Amino acid sequence: MKITILKDQLNESISHVSKAISSRTTIPILTGIKIDAHANGVTLTASDTDISIQSFTPNQIGNDMIIEVFKPGSVVLPSKFFVEIIRKLPAQKIEIEVKDRFQTIIRSGSSEIQIMGLDPEEYPLLPQIEESKKITIPSNLLKDLIKQTTFAVSTNESTPILTGVLWHINENRLKFIACDRHRLATREITIESDSLQNFHNTVISGRTLNELHKILPDQNNLIDIVISDNQVLFKIHSILFYTRILDGTYPDTSKLIPESFQTDLVVPTKELADAIDRAYLLSREDKTNIVKMIMHEDESLEISSSSSELGKVTEQIKLKHIAGELLRISFNSKYMLDALKVMDSDHIRIGFTGAMHPIIIKPEEDTSILQLILPYRTTN
Repeated sequence: MKITILKDQLNESISHVSKAISSRTTIPILTGIKIDAHANGVTLTASDTDISIQSFTPNQIGNDMIIEVFKPGSVVLPSKFFVEIIRKLPAQKIEIEVKDRFQTIIRSGSSEIQIMGLDPEEYPLLPQIEESKKITIPSNLLKDLIKQTTFAVSTNESTPILTGVLWHINENRLKFIACDRHRLATREITIESDSLQNFHNTVISGRTLNELHKILPDQNNLIDIVISDNQVLFKIHSILFYTRILDGTYPDTSKLIPESFQTDLVVPTKELADAIDRAYLLSREDKTNIVKMIMHEDESLEISSSSSELGKVTEQIKLKHIAGELLRISFNSKYMLDALKVMDSDHIRIGFTGAMHPIIIKPEEDTSILQLILPYRTTN
């Protein structure tokens, strides 16, 4: 194999695929990046068996020559060294030549680096997915879905299914659900798909979705998502992003959400978030994160926290609306802040069915997004 390639394009491609490389892999060849040079351009591939990412760079973009392929071929190069050395090469034009026994020479400007490559024939094949079940979502909307749910997945590997986000498709409605037993985050959108009328129990790792989020463009580009029995493929321009579906059955979370509320209030989102953020500074000193919320008859909301060593914080917020029983609630301030950060609304609606029942948080006028957190039982 012998090619020349522009540094910026190679770096961009490397930055995409390197998100699939794990230092924890027990398969030595998966610590490398596979390079395939062919007539049309160069393809880079990386995988950790859970995620596989492939990035294609064409020979020419517009009128600019990006790649010259003098001799097609393949090699696997150790990612840790390859990623760093490409970034630090002195010239914009890079030559990569693979000789006998996969010895690879990289030239740029006055630099010449020799790397011992690995046999590409030993690299695992990417999954083969039939495109019979496919949905298409704008990139910016998919990024919102990921941002508004993945923070609520469990970090406890003893229940692997809860470390993922459930994708539930029913009659052209796609719903993301994440739950870690203490909180729940959901977001629902309408999709257009003739091939997927109903699809249940597709669970994708939250960590994987966060890596996907970094690759997705901010613009309103359409992303094709192909779903099979155990794999999902995301098609993003010249990038293919494969991920494994988590094994197991996701628990039914619908019963956690009450249909009516004993207390209902509407509060300015930023004012509440800022007040809780200040109270959190004190509550974290006691390593409890507990913040108290007290509703008053003058339609105000009191936010407070205390530390046995530092003191107490108390703030009053004027409510836009309150109806029902006045309550005192204690909750995890970090969970509440996480929920408020993803609310794209000036005011939020908070519903309560009692002091020790789930707290439901929604934008004032939007029913497509819902957050749930469980309150704390405190001695006072």
